[in-house]
Amino acid sequence: MIDVERAITRAHHDEWARVVAALTRRFGDLDIAEEAAAEAFAAAVERWKADGVPPNPGAWLTTTANRKAIDRIRRENKRDDKHKEAQTVYGNDPPEPVGAIDDDRLRLIFTCCHPALAMQTRVALTLRMVGGLTVPEIARAYLVAESAIGQRITRAKAKIKAARIPYRVPSAEDLPARVSGVLAVLYLVFNEGYLATGPDADPLRPDLTAEAIRLTRLMRALMPGDGEAAGLLALMLLTEARRTARVSASGELVPLTEQNRGAWDTGLIAEGHHLVRERLAAAAAGVAPGRYQILAAINAVHTSVRDIRDTDWSQVLALYDQLVRLDPSPIIALNRAVAVAELDGPQVALAAVDRLEDTLAGYHAYHATRADLLRRLGQTRQACAAYDKAIELAGNTAETAYLTRRRDQLR
Repeated sequence: MIDVERAITRAHHDEWARVVAALTRRFGDLDIAEEAAAEAFAAAVERWKADGVPPNPGAWLTTTANRKAIDRIRRENKRDDKHKEAQTVYGNDPPEPVGAIDDDRLRLIFTCCHPALAMQTRVALTLRMVGGLTVPEIARAYLVAESAIGQRITRAKAKIKAARIPYRVPSAEDLPARVSGVLAVLYLVFNEGYLATGPDADPLRPDLTAEAIRLTRLMRALMPGDGEAAGLLALMLLTEARRTARVSASGELVPLTEQNRGAWDTGLIAEGHHLVRERLAAAAAGVAPGRYQILAAINAVHTSVRDIRDTDWSQVLALYDQLVRLDPSPIIALNRAVAVAELDGPQVALAAVDRLEDTLAGYHAYHATRADLLRRLGQTRQACAAYDKAIELAGNTAETAYLTRRRDQLR
C-alpha cells in the first residue's frame, strides 16, 4: 500500500467519528453527516494522491465534509424548499442543547442510543456512526446478514429524523434508560479494536480501543454510581493492558497462554484491578454484579498471575457459572468451555462445545475452540477439518495466520 493510501486509512480510523459528530452537531441530520463524511473521504483518495497528504488531514476532511453537506442542503433547498435546513448553511449553532458534557462523540452516541429505538438497532447505528465500522464488520459482530444490518441502520436514521430526537447528553433522570445501550456500543467498538473482524483492516486497531476507553471514562464520570460503567472500564483496561503482547513480530496472533506477560502494561492492570476490587466490595455489601463486572473479574484472575500455570481456573469457572446465569448466550457458554477443559479435561469441554453447533456454526471461534480441543485429544484429522473451517470464517489476518500455523503443524 502506498503512503497516501496508508494516510487515508489512518485518517479514516482516527477522524471518521469526529467528522460525523461535528457535522451532526452543525446540521442536525445523520444522513447528511454520514454522506458528507463519506464524500470527503472519497475526495481525499483523489486529491491526496495528486497533491499529497495535507499537513492537517483531519482539518482538511472536516472542511471538505462541511462543504459537501452545504452543497447537498442547497440542492435540496432548491428542490424541496427546505428553509429550516438551509439556515444551517449560514450558522454553526447546534439544533439542540448539547448537555452537560461537551463531547461531540458522546452526544452522538446518546442520540443513536435513544430508547425509542430497539436495542440491536441502537448498537448497529452507533457502531456505524461513531465507531466508523462498515456494515460487513457490524454484521460479523452480530453474526447476522449484512442486508439486515443495513436495513436497521437506514430505518434508525429515518426514525431519529422523524421523531426529532435531540443531539445531546440527556438529563440525569433520562440517563438510566440509555446507559445499557451506550455501554453495549462501547463494548462492541472496543472489541472491534481488540480483534478487527475485517480482512482488510489492521489486526489490532488501537485507535478504536483508545476511543472506547476514553468514552467509557466519560460514562463513568456521568454515572459514578453505576457498577456496569465501572465494570466495563475495568474490563477494557485489563484487556488493553495485553495489547502489545497479542501479535508477534511476524504478524501472528499470540494467545493468552503464550503471551509474554512481562510486556503487559502494569499501570493499566493496576487501575483495572482497583476497579474490580471496588465492585467486589459492592457485591459483598449485597449489590449484585452485572455482566461487565463479572467479565472484568475473570480478566482480573488472568492478569493477577505472572505464569499461566498459576491461573486459578476454578475461580474462572465459578465466575463463568455466575455469568451464564445472568447471560446464557452461546458465546459465553463457549468461553466457559475453555475453563472446563483446564479443570475437567478436553473431552468434557468438547461435549459442551458440540452442543453449541446449531447456534455457532457460522462463528469462527467455535471451530477454533473445537480444533484445539480435538488436537489435545489426538484426533488429528477432525482437528484439521475444524481448523480449516475456522480459517475460512476468520476475518482477522493475525488470527488466520495463527490458525493456519496450528493446522499445518498437525499435518
